[in-house]
Amino acid sequence: MLVSLFPQAHGRYASLPLLGAVWDGFCDWLREKGYPTGAIRRRIQAGRLVASTLRQRGVESFEQLTASELRSLMPSPTRWTEQIAGSLVKSLAQYLGDRGRLAPNPGTPTSERVGMYCRYLELTRGLAPRTVTRHGVGITEFLRFLDYDTRPKRLQDLKTADIEAFLCRAGRRLGRVSMQKVTGMLRSFLRFLAAEGEVLPGLDAQVDSPRCFRGERLPRALPWDSVRSLLRSVDRSIIKGRRDYAMLVLIATYGLRVGEVASLTLDDISWRSAQIRVPRPKVGIPLLLPLTDAVGEALLDYLRVRRACSTERRVFLRVRIPPGPIKSTAVCDVFDFWAARAGIRLSKGAHGAHCLRHSLAVHLLRKGTSIKIIGDLLGHRSTESTCVYLRLQVDDLRDVALNLPGAVTSEAQR
Repeated sequence: MLVSLFPQAHGRYASLPLLGAVWDGFCDWLREKGYPTGAIRRRIQAGRLVASTLRQRGVESFEQLTASELRSLMPSPTRWTEQIAGSLVKSLAQYLGDRGRLAPNPGTPTSERVGMYCRYLELTRGLAPRTVTRHGVGITEFLRFLDYDTRPKRLQDLKTADIEAFLCRAGRRLGRVSMQKVTGMLRSFLRFLAAEGEVLPGLDAQVDSPRCFRGERLPRALPWDSVRSLLRSVDRSIIKGRRDYAMLVLIATYGLRVGEVASLTLDDISWRSAQIRVPRPKVGIPLLLPLTDAVGEALLDYLRVRRACSTERRVFLRVRIPPGPIKSTAVCDVFDFWAARAGIRLSKGAHGAHCLRHSLAVHLLRKGTSIKIIGDLLGHRSTESTCVYLRLQVDDLRDVALNLPGAVTSEAQR
């Protein structure tokens, strides 16, 4: 592989210390990942800078380094060459780590404690992987606040004042709804520690949540004309535009959640029967929907130019290298990007592709669609979740309001 990339200069790169022995396998791995030839060649060319850094640090074997230590070798890039070298180091860390060529990361008291708790959430409580990950991030922040790595017995001396100090610090940057989630995660962790005998029982009862009332906030929705303007603003002459348009059309047509869009696979689309199978991780039951002409054309338009990836069945892939499935956050970024391009001014709380879901619900309500059908389409288990959109039909609600009698004059009051 190295010879085909550099027919005349391959010897120069093959002789680099440490790197020369891994180039061929590394290049094959990059090719399997879908990297184009130019990107592979640029990484190999940056190998001289990486080899020089390894020599200056006195590294004689990759087994001396952990993955995080290898990734931290390159400083913040200030030049193009350093940027490519940083990309090379990140790719090398993944390649060598997958093959056991790097030293294992030493476990810390925090990582071990969080790992035990996450296994409990997954195996005992049966929480979804994303929920377990969210708990792990929150509890890691709490343990770092307690300086648990340097004081492993800190939990045995945990007091209410310590918990209050952590919540006060978190409250400076989070709103009430987010703080309610933080306190819920913290109470769950404290109950787990009490069951393990690590803390005194009853500490979880000392954690109060902020008051958030059901229905106090209206869902944010765009006027349907703004949704049409958003779709028209997408530049479908480029691969990114075709991919983004297909994602936005899916949400605007079916009201999909961002996670449902990101997790859609090629096997979920049945072209012969004109149906699309929507995974519903939140509900647990997939939904079979008719594949409309608009959605089918948008998907075909994207799939014709989609990056070839033999092992990946996800529909929506990253445009930039390395190719791979997008994350849910990417769907929100897509919406924000094209909404700004369309000049759509979003009110506070309306950011994110989820407001397209709300917009569809309100649009269907105004067309006379029943609450039951809208709830089934959106994947709601209860009609109470769907009825919240009734409050957004302000004009329709005015029609059913009672007419008040004329104002009573002050003389009549006497």
